[in-house]
Amino acid sequence: MVRMTKDRWTAVAMITPSIILLGIFVYGFIAQTAWTSLTNWGTPGGAASLAEHPVIDFVGLKNYQDLFTGFNPRFRLDLVNEVFFTALFLAACLGLGLLMAILLDQKVRGESLFRTVFLFPMALSFVVTGTIWRWLFAPNGGLNVLPSSIVNAFSPNSPISPLPFEWFTSKSKLLTMHWHDVLTIVGVAILLFMFAVASTYWFKRRNLTVIFVVVLSSLAGVFIIGGNNIPSFVANEVHGLNVAIISIVIAATWQMSGYTMAIYLAGLRGIPDELREAARVDGATEFQVYRYVILPLLQPITLSAAIILGHISLKIFDLVYVMAGDGNLQVDVPGVNMYLTAFRANNFALGSAIAMIMLLLVAVIIVPYLYTSLRGEKHA
Repeated sequence: MVRMTKDRWTAVAMITPSIILLGIFVYGFIAQTAWTSLTNWGTPGGAASLAEHPVIDFVGLKNYQDLFTGFNPRFRLDLVNEVFFTALFLAACLGLGLLMAILLDQKVRGESLFRTVFLFPMALSFVVTGTIWRWLFAPNGGLNVLPSSIVNAFSPNSPISPLPFEWFTSKSKLLTMHWHDVLTIVGVAILLFMFAVASTYWFKRRNLTVIFVVVLSSLAGVFIIGGNNIPSFVANEVHGLNVAIISIVIAATWQMSGYTMAIYLAGLRGIPDELREAARVDGATEFQVYRYVILPLLQPITLSAAIILGHISLKIFDLVYVMAGDGNLQVDVPGVNMYLTAFRANNFALGSAIAMIMLLLVAVIIVPYLYTSLRGEKHA
């Protein structure tokens, strides 16, 4: 048993107010949001949302059911957009950031200037970034008219027309599939992930109880998510990669790739030169040095960057709202939908349900990372 000394009591007294405030204003409000999502507060036909004493009834998971199988397809479209945005954003930021870091690691002249230029967008808010790129991606201006303006200025006798790109207003879709197929793919992915977790616990701890719970929950998740009890008009909804989301990815990558470059560059500078020289002495080419020596050593940095960028992408709101407004469903995301539902339509119950789903998506990324980090520190 730990003996409570005067210093320990002082430390407890110092951190207790912060713990109390954190419990009330973070976890307390999360619990309140979770409860609100299980009620009919503000839903059509339910309690008056802004009444002085609204009558709020418990409705269970009805709001979540409406989001996934209800008549309004907006939230389902948001989820598909969020998945594609996150995947493209992570790939672009990690790839571009690593490339810039490798180039700067070659001890180029004016490195400090390049570092400043690459990092400068990160100093801006997403509101400023969204405003800038909204002008650049305007269908009748910006990048569409820039090439024609330059060419026509130097050769007025043979003018060319502006580019026809629609950018964030495009309605084209790629990789289309029905909503029922989307849920089936998600269910299979959950099943495979849970089996991987179960296998890990089996080989490390031989814990049959954990394996049973994991497998049972995964099968239940697949049955619920990929079940056939979905209205036909919902199951046949066509979803896919909206081409318009690429413009949001470009703007977000422009702002955050400098951050990825900075942490990759710090990682590269932390790798001893002796390891590179040893690989070259053994006959490795420069490509093989990076492939078999440097990139494996950068895996922890890649994981940390992916966690942070994934957290940003899953709760993205301001960039999309400023660039495309609140009515462009081609680039709509859950954050925008939650804001409009809760604070424009005053449907607090449905808005809280969207918020809880967003929290769950972020937790799926953050919690395993924190668990692994804390466990590593404990073993160290």
